[in-house]
Amino acid sequence: MPTVSFVTVDVFTSERFAGNQLAVIPDARGLSDRQMRAIATEFGYSEVTFVLPPDDPANTARVRIFTPTTEVPFAGHPNVGTAYVLGRQSEIFGKLPGDRLRFEEKAGLVEVALLDRDGVVTGARIVAPQQLLVGPAIDAAAIAACASLPVASVSDRRHPPVRISVGLPFAVAEVRDVETLSTARPNVSAFHEANGRYPLAEDSFSLFLYARKQHQPWRIRARMFAPLDNVIEDPATGSASAALGAYLVSLHPEDDAEIELTIEQGVEMGRRSLIAVTVSKQGGTVGKVSVSGECVTAMHGSIEL
Repeated sequence: MPTVSFVTVDVFTSERFAGNQLAVIPDARGLSDRQMRAIATEFGYSEVTFVLPPDDPANTARVRIFTPTTEVPFAGHPNVGTAYVLGRQSEIFGKLPGDRLRFEEKAGLVEVALLDRDGVVTGARIVAPQQLLVGPAIDAAAIAACASLPVASVSDRRHPPVRISVGLPFAVAEVRDVETLSTARPNVSAFHEANGRYPLAEDSFSLFLYARKQHQPWRIRARMFAPLDNVIEDPATGSASAALGAYLVSLHPEDDAEIELTIEQGVEMGRRSLIAVTVSKQGGTVGKVSVSGECVTAMHGSIEL
């Protein structure tokens, strides 16, 4: 019976069994779309990546990303985790990994720099493939309903709830404080209603909630819910973190800035994650947005097809 190898990693953590789980198929040649979807469903993780030879030999690989229900054009922790796995291999489709990788994805080309300690790969830094896109604004009552919170818990001190993206769209809203954030619970019926009011061609309504600490404004606690994609809660969401970092820096009064944010996520799930986001801004315009984090290998194995 034919088999395909897999590796699972915990992403945005240096501690095994924390962070966000990811399954990587380092050589997905020969797998059909149907098999990829079935494998992603079998794992039940928020995402599984399938690595293929690049269309352009100047790049490292083509990476496809599947949730249990659909294929997505870009996501943060799958890129960081996939880079970590490939960077620790002796070769990638016959080539040495090097310390910089380039992934072809539906959202565009993703640039990756490997992180290492004493010559051993420990994680990766990725650059978001698209510029910040903002809009539309979203009704605070819809956000509150999705999170089972009072409407007064949703803050508009810095911005109204809004959809933002640097490759994958999310509804983003600030809540009053970390204590309020910890009480949020997804309401599936409200998510279905919000999905009907704020439709997208390919993606379902996903909600990224956050709270900022008064004396540490660039250290953020966050939670992400996407029950319509079978992700009741995600312990680490790099694509949403990148978009949030870009958006907050775009609102920052300085025209030129290089700002580093730390986003802590997954605490309420017992899978604490730390996501580092760096945003460059010049002349009032946000430019490069990068996301980085450490990873830990959890399992190796094979799947019978």
